[in-house]
Parts: sequence; C-alpha cells; structure tokens
Amino acid sequence: MTADTPAPDTFDELAPPLASLVTPRRAMTIGAHPDDAEFGAGATLARWASEGCAVTILVVTDGSKGSWNEDEDQNALVVRRINEQDAAADVLGAQATIHLGYVDGELEYSMALRQRIAIEILKVRPDVVLTHDPWQRYQMHPDHRVTGLAAVDGVVTAREPLALTDSGLSAHRPEAILLWSADEPDHAELVDEEWLEVKVKALLCHSSQGETTMGGADVSPDRADAFASQIRAWHTTNGKKLGVGPAEVFKRLKP
Repeated sequence: MTADTPAPDTFDELAPPLASLVTPRRAMTIGAHPDDAEFGAGATLARWASEGCAVTILVVTDGSKGSWNEDEDQNALVVRRINEQDAAADVLGAQATIHLGYVDGELEYSMALRQRIAIEILKVRPDVVLTHDPWQRYQMHPDHRVTGLAAVDGVVTAREPLALTDSGLSAHRPEAILLWSADEPDHAELVDEEWLEVKVKALLCHSSQGETTMGGADVSPDRADAFASQIRAWHTTNGKKLGVGPAEVFKRLKP
C-alpha cells in the first residue's frame, strides 16, 4: 500500500470501479413488499440459485394495501400475497422466504426495525444483500425508502462485533450490498433470455398485483406477453446505460 492508496474502509468512494460479482454462496434480498425482490433482482437471483447460491427472500410488510379495490378483504389479501411470494420464490429457486409482517403502508424507521433486520442478516449470513436504494430521488413509496435505509443500516449493525451482543450471534460482514432502482447504477448483472423468462414467470405468480403493477398481465395471455416484452426492453435499456447487454443494474456498496 502506497501513501496515495486509501486505507481499507476509508473513503470507499475513491476505490476503483468494482468488478462483476462471482456467484455468492448465500444471497439475501430485503424488500418492502411481496414482488419487490422479483422486480429488482429476479433474473439475477434465478441465475445465482441455478449456480448453487442459497437465496433468501425477506419481505418486511404484509402487502395488505396492495389492491385498488376498496372492498378488498385485507386479511385474505395478506394470506394471498404470502402464498404468491412463496410460489415466486420457488420459481426463482430460492431456499427460503421470511415474512416480517409489518403493516403495509405504515412502515416507520426505528431502531427496533433496524435491529430486527440485522438479526435476520446474522442468521442467514449472506455474502450479498440486495435491497431498495433508500437515496433514490423522488421515490414516493415510504415503505421502499424505510426498508432500504433499515436494510443498509442493518448490514452496518450486523458487521459490528459489539452491536448485538445479547443475540448470541457473531458479527457478519457481507461482501457487497446491491441497491436496485438506483439513480446512479454502477454495477450490472447480465441476464440472458433464459433468466428473463424465469423473472417474468416469478412476477406472474403475484397475480393479485396484475392490475396495480403489471398492466393486467393476469387477465389474458396477450397482456402477459406485453408485460414480458416491457421487462425485456427495460433490461436492454438498463444494460446499455452501463455499456453491456441486457442486465439488472444496481448501485454497489462495500460494507
């Protein structure tokens, strides 16, 4: 190390561009709602799982506001969304899903939330954590903002040996955090047609969200095909921004 080289964990923004990730042994997504992980990183997760990665999908809220029908039975919707998430996880090849059950639309940042997420990180011990970018400009959904911040802070908490001494779990530092829906992505995970198809199939498991987020993809094969075409075009555009082929793109942080 020369005098001009930053010390580890010091001024990380001065580090050289980060190389593509090798397939991690364990990966953990932390999403605000059922289907957030699939939209943000579904193709990447499917590819990693096929290559032996143990994928865990953590969902913070219960999804109880995920309908435009004001007469919706919210208790029934919660059960449906849990089942949809579990089905989507199976399609992706995920090893486990975790549902924290906070009320959809009412999530607030707290030390309790941060520590609860940190505990789950310590249990799973992922090499990579994927979550919302809490600093995305003009992100309107409060659950996305809160979840992203609590997840990043949870990683920092989990890495500190003196932070959760009462838990009986030893500290764990993931190798990377990947933030989806970032304004300034600097990392691409290439996804070919095979993994885009798996991503779409997983998203279509969330049939309760067909009207709200997928243009009625649950209504007819034609609409499902149109939705799949939109997903392909989105990933092609995202990849071009970083000079690569179709990709899921992220802001990459080093914990």
